[in-house]
Amino acid sequence: MKWFFSFQSLFNYQGILLTFEPDLNPMFFIFSKLLTFLLQPLTWLFLLLLFATFSRSQVRKRKALIFMLALFYFFCNSFISNEFMHVWEVPALAEDNIPVYDAGIVLSNVMSYDIKLHKYQYTSSSDRLLQAIQLYKKGKIKKIVFTGGSGSMIYRYAKEGMHVRNILLRAGVPPSDMFIESESNNTHENALFTRPILEKNVPKGKYLLITSAYHMRRALACFEKVGVHVDPYSTDRMSGDRKFIFDYMFIPNTDALETWQIGIHEIIGFIIYKIAGYA
Repeated sequence: MKWFFSFQSLFNYQGILLTFEPDLNPMFFIFSKLLTFLLQPLTWLFLLLLFATFSRSQVRKRKALIFMLALFYFFCNSFISNEFMHVWEVPALAEDNIPVYDAGIVLSNVMSYDIKLHKYQYTSSSDRLLQAIQLYKKGKIKKIVFTGGSGSMIYRYAKEGMHVRNILLRAGVPPSDMFIESESNNTHENALFTRPILEKNVPKGKYLLITSAYHMRRALACFEKVGVHVDPYSTDRMSGDRKFIFDYMFIPNTDALETWQIGIHEIIGFIIYKIAGYA
C-alpha cells in the first residue's frame, strides 16, 4: 500500500511542510513521524513536566523539574541555537561570488494554500523565489526552473508551480526562460521530476540549486541521487553572525527553541531519506 497524499495544507510549520511521503510504506512513515515527535525539544520538556506533575516522589519531582529547566534554558539560548545552525546549514554565498549558470532550480514551499480564503499566502521560505528572480535579473542564471505541485489532499488543483508561473511573468521573466514542474509533492520528487525537464530544455548545463539553507543538505543529496549535479545557493538562512553580548548569550529566547525544532526536524528528514534511498 502507498501513501498518495499529503497534509501540507494542514501542517505548515515556519516554512517546513510536514508531509506524507508518497513512496514510503505506512509503517516506515509512522516510524519516521514518531521519531520526529520523540526527538523534538518540546516533547522532552512536556514529558518531563508530566513526570514532575504526577510523580509521588518529591526527590524525583525536583530532579525532573531541574532537568526540565536546564533543557529549557539550553534550547532557548540564542547563542547555542545559532552555533547549531552554523554547523547544519549550507553556507550562503554572495551573488557576486558565483559564476553564470544555465538554470537556477527553485524548490517549492514558497507559499501555502489558505483553504478558508481560497488563496495563497507566502511563507518564510518565499526568499527562495525572490532570490531566484534577483539572480535572473542580474544575469547570474539564464533560466528559472521551479518545482512543486499541490500540497493539499483535497485541493489538488491548487498547484504551487502554476501560481509561481504568474509571479514570474509579472516579474518580467519571459515564458521562454522559465520551466514549471507542478506535480511533485516532496524533495525526492522535486529532483526526480526536474531531471527530464533539464535533460530536454537545458541539457548538460550548469545548474544552481536554490532553497533554504536548513533544507539544502537534503535537497543536494536528492538531486545527486538522481544524477543531477547542482551547486548550492542557500537562502533564508537561520544562522547569523556570532554576537558576544549579554542578552544574546544568556537571556532565554523562544525563537531559539523554534530554531532547534526546525533543525532537528530537517536532520531527521535527511536521515529518513537516506534510509529510504532518496538521498
